[in-house]
Amino acid sequence: MTEAVLTPAKGPSEDAEPRWLTDEEQDAWRALVSLMLMLSGPLDAQLQRDSRLSLFEYLVLSHLSHAPERRLRMSELAQLANGSLSRLSNVVKRLEQRGWVHRQLDSCDGRYTVATLTDDGFAILAAAAPGHVQAVRHYVIDPLTTTQLRTITAAGQRIRERLRTTPDVGTHTCC
Repeated sequence: MTEAVLTPAKGPSEDAEPRWLTDEEQDAWRALVSLMLMLSGPLDAQLQRDSRLSLFEYLVLSHLSHAPERRLRMSELAQLANGSLSRLSNVVKRLEQRGWVHRQLDSCDGRYTVATLTDDGFAILAAAAPGHVQAVRHYVIDPLTTTQLRTITAAGQRIRERLRTTPDVGTHTCC
């Protein structure tokens, strides 16, 4: 009796040679991934030190503060905060226990849950915002020219759009 060898199924492009990155593309990729990994640390540390908030908690409160009536469906809030719905649910539960957010079923469609920023939550966010803005200016805004800021904005929007429109990518983080 011979033993069967299992091999993964190949997609149509797997037989082709990979499109290796050029030196310029490698430099761009390394700069981006380095930035992604390095930036959250100092921003999170500043918020923890000054306001006892994580960066993700701050983003959740901030997005709620900018929403009409300070209310958003949880699925929309997860997408805006760039987190999974389960991560958001855990964070919103903690924020709700602190009295900063309130959750309820959507009155228009009971299949959805809506998060609302309370007045106490808004006060916490307002107190945290000056220090956070100062850190963002220090690490991100001030070192760049206006042209560089516009370029980062455009590049970020294109990459997010690609992620949103790629099957099995956008659905894991936002819905």
